[in-house]
Amino acid sequence: MALKKLVGFGKQLLRVKVVDCNTEDSHLSRCLNTFDLVALGVGSTLGAGVYVLAGAVARENSGPAIVLCFLIAALASVLAGLCYAEFGARVPKTGSAYLYSYVTVGELWAFITGWNLILSYIIGTSSVARAWSATFDELVGKRIEHFCREYMSMNAPGVLAKYPDMFAVVIIFTLTGLLAFGVKESAMVNKVFTCINVLVLLFMVVSGLVKGTLKNWQLDPEEILHANYSSNSSLNVTDILPTRESLGAGGFMPFGFSGVLSGAATCFYAFVGFDCIATTGEEVKNPQRAIPIGIVSSLLICFVAYFGVSAALTLMMPYYLLDNNSPLPVAFKYVGWGGAKYAVAVGSLCALSTSLLGAMFPMPRVIWAMADDGLLFEFMAEISPRTKTPLTATLTSGVGAAIMAFLFDLKDLVDLMSIGTLLAYTLVAACVLVLRYQPEQPSQMYEMANTQEEVELSDGISVPSMGILPGVQERFTFKTLLFPTNPEPSTLSGFSVNVCASLMGTLILVFSVLAVHGGFAVWNIVVLCVIFMVCLLLTFVIWRQPESRTKLSFKVPLLPFLPVISMFVNVYLMMQLDRGTWLRFSLWMAIGFVIYFCYGIHHSAEAALARRSSETEMNKFSRNSEASREKEAFLPNGLDVKEDDEDL
Repeated sequence: MALKKLVGFGKQLLRVKVVDCNTEDSHLSRCLNTFDLVALGVGSTLGAGVYVLAGAVARENSGPAIVLCFLIAALASVLAGLCYAEFGARVPKTGSAYLYSYVTVGELWAFITGWNLILSYIIGTSSVARAWSATFDELVGKRIEHFCREYMSMNAPGVLAKYPDMFAVVIIFTLTGLLAFGVKESAMVNKVFTCINVLVLLFMVVSGLVKGTLKNWQLDPEEILHANYSSNSSLNVTDILPTRESLGAGGFMPFGFSGVLSGAATCFYAFVGFDCIATTGEEVKNPQRAIPIGIVSSLLICFVAYFGVSAALTLMMPYYLLDNNSPLPVAFKYVGWGGAKYAVAVGSLCALSTSLLGAMFPMPRVIWAMADDGLLFEFMAEISPRTKTPLTATLTSGVGAAIMAFLFDLKDLVDLMSIGTLLAYTLVAACVLVLRYQPEQPSQMYEMANTQEEVELSDGISVPSMGILPGVQERFTFKTLLFPTNPEPSTLSGFSVNVCASLMGTLILVFSVLAVHGGFAVWNIVVLCVIFMVCLLLTFVIWRQPESRTKLSFKVPLLPFLPVISMFVNVYLMMQLDRGTWLRFSLWMAIGFVIYFCYGIHHSAEAALARRSSETEMNKFSRNSEASREKEAFLPNGLDVKEDDEDL
């Protein structure tokens, strides 16, 4: 009895969502086009980091080879982007990675993904709002900071910020009102700010290439240290000679390839943000085409922008002189164009505005999707009849982000964004890997099977695998595993892929932990080699299985290798986060599990669907039983009469 209850509870946790992929059916307003999605992706991804990140990474990690850092980071981000693009074509609904997990790996993983996405968006919105406030305050002489410090100081070091940021709260509430007013209006504002940002960056790239010189990519440390290397710059920053450590080996790659990889890990986070496109599935016209184009195009545009700005920056100014906090104004002053700092300020504010909108836009849609599925509180699933936007979820997310920006400094919480985003990337890659090798099933049986509650009712029903004659059972052997005879996915091949993907996920986690914390001990290297070889074997087994031939507007190429590499990259980056970040993550997850197990698991829409289906089956069975009894009562000797007829 206890075992039966435990199995039933496990089925509840792993029940998957049945999605009607009819693109015409939508609770929200379908008013966005492909250009709106590209602008949304570029705006949320190409944030203020482009004005800061390039200088810090070039000076500390890579030198002029920062262009390679952005190239490697872009390739790693494209792996995740391609997986999102395929799911956007496969499941054109609101919910992003939360929904993709729900239709593939089950309800519990979907809740974990959605709950962490909410945290990522709240912290992202709050931190960008405080950055916007600080940038504007810098332009007006820090008057806002002086006023708040004098009249509103908070004495709680290590817990609260030094002073509450009122201006950040005003910014968040303004954008919350814009998002509540309508998605079309929000998209128009985003397009204006994104275009201004791109034009400013284009000006900086062209100016940097005109004023720059290739000599800055061929510097000799000995010449700089002993010949008192100087410049004709109007800014005399070379009076203080650099140390040998800050110069590295000189040339294009002064800190070696390890410095390039270290810089690429930092630059990877500069491409985070494109996933907001995946939350627009019910607000875009022709989502199965527009979402893949929007994701891939926005990543390509962002890579070109990052590549161009970093190249121009390191051509204008020697890498060891770059400023960590504001490299572009200092670089333009170095070449005698000090007035360009105003263009940088305008571009920074526009970039921060689009980043803020990009962080706030997907948050209410994920909250609404979870509430609509019953995993979060029902009142958050309300849709405004006039604007067709998730009004309650938008206001709730705005208030939550405003409170965070008002009270906390958020520097210690920013790494939590990374956990949520990287976990979502990992699960989406795993879901693509699993779904591509699953057999196609008739829609009615598919819906019944996916409720996960009615399996017992269909014990007597035999559903043949695709391409196999009814009644013929597949038998598991190593030959059928490595050399399957069926050209279509079958139940056996789908199960084999599920097992291999689960094992690979566990091994990738162990590999990443050992690679980050195990050091260069001989035993550790041996274990890493063994795990790597086993992962290669599992990848080969998955590759040998037949793929689904379902027609999609976009599919990830080079399966299963690209999703597996994406999983490796994402889990490895997660393991590099510090212990404090994981403790905060555990606290947030504990709160989430309380909500799920006390509310969500009982109010899940899929659970209600399963109960209704079960009741329907029971009622049908009862009606059939009653009809049989009435017939027997009406013809009590029917069987005897039939037997007599047969004897004659």
